[in-house]
Amino acid sequence: MKKISFKTLGCRVNLYETDALASRFKAAGYEIAEADSAADVFVVNTCTVTNTSDQKCRQAIHQIRRKHPEALIAVTGCMVNHRKEELLQSGLADYVIDNERKAALFDIIDEHFRNGHSDPEGYDRDLFSYQPAFDTFHTRSLIKIHDGCNNFCSYCIIPMVRGRATSRPAEDIYNNVREVVGHDFKEIVLTGVNMGRYQHENTNFEQLVENILEIDGDFRVRVSSIEPDQFSDRFLALFQHEKLAPHMHICLQSGSDDTLKRMNRHYTVAQFRDMCQRIKTFRPDFNLTTDIIVGFPGETEQTFKESCDFAREIGFSHIHTFKYSVRTGTKAATMPNQVPEKVKSERSEVMRQISLENKTKYFEMMQGRSQRMLIERIDSKGVARGYGENYVPVLLKDASAEKNTFINIRLGEIVHRENEEKMAFNTL
Repeated sequence: MKKISFKTLGCRVNLYETDALASRFKAAGYEIAEADSAADVFVVNTCTVTNTSDQKCRQAIHQIRRKHPEALIAVTGCMVNHRKEELLQSGLADYVIDNERKAALFDIIDEHFRNGHSDPEGYDRDLFSYQPAFDTFHTRSLIKIHDGCNNFCSYCIIPMVRGRATSRPAEDIYNNVREVVGHDFKEIVLTGVNMGRYQHENTNFEQLVENILEIDGDFRVRVSSIEPDQFSDRFLALFQHEKLAPHMHICLQSGSDDTLKRMNRHYTVAQFRDMCQRIKTFRPDFNLTTDIIVGFPGETEQTFKESCDFAREIGFSHIHTFKYSVRTGTKAATMPNQVPEKVKSERSEVMRQISLENKTKYFEMMQGRSQRMLIERIDSKGVARGYGENYVPVLLKDASAEKNTFINIRLGEIVHRENEEKMAFNTL
């Protein structure tokens, strides 16, 4: 029995692909090795969204080769599409596999062990031919519905490494959902590079979600990170369905129209505000979270203040704050008025504090409310941990609690875990 280990960097799309690949290897008799333990094969699923991401990927590959000189190393993911020649010339990896052939990784590795060699270039390009994951590194099952992007934000290299927008056939998605529900997954997380733009034949994102909600089974659906669009009232009404979790992570990036324009984002602050207000009209308790970039080239004290004011106004319960990082090959990398690193760090801390204030207010508003908790794990002290449908973390002290089951609870005392930003609810 061969042992295989996976190292995944980057987005939920990469996580989905790793889960599917790991399940495929396990089904074929491979043993999935614990992180940092010895293995016959190491797969590094890379990210290249920033220069820092590239550095982390290089470090991971170097570390594996240093610790396990005899192991087979396969590198795949976005860094391959961006820096393939560099990776090939380094000699650190035995196989360098681009995103378009990532789904064939099992066949490439299996052929290597059967014949002593394999040629990744000989395999067909296919972004969606991953087998449904049945045993993953996560309690939720990620479902990839879309890949690529046509937006060309000035700071982002994703269209160059993931390609143009491509939607997975709807029937394949429905079958994927049915299979993972059959494997007893209780939460389905829809993911993709720009999935709000999903369009396959006559099915758009709205219709796709509506159809998934009609699939039989005791499960709920969560929409992962999504770009802001003018969601229709029909789509927003879907969040009143018991299966659709009232939470979306909608990527704002800046609360300043001036900065949004230089980012080449295709909406205004007013349009984003209107979208959030409409969402709250349908579900006043809706949990909105977001990404914000601080220190983008040309960001002034005034435009940063506009971002801060807008973040407070909308009340995002969590703000994933990014310090702008130069991405070679993008328009933003050559823009004038680059912000000093010290200023980026200071602004990042300010935004994190706003995030904490917002989270505290949202959690206080949710106290005493009913939630349907999915128990994801039970810790060494017998405390069940999981999330309610609003994506709020919950701790439950109940000796009869079972992993991967739903339980109806009421949110009680707010507790802090590890640090002040790690907040959760005890149950009443």
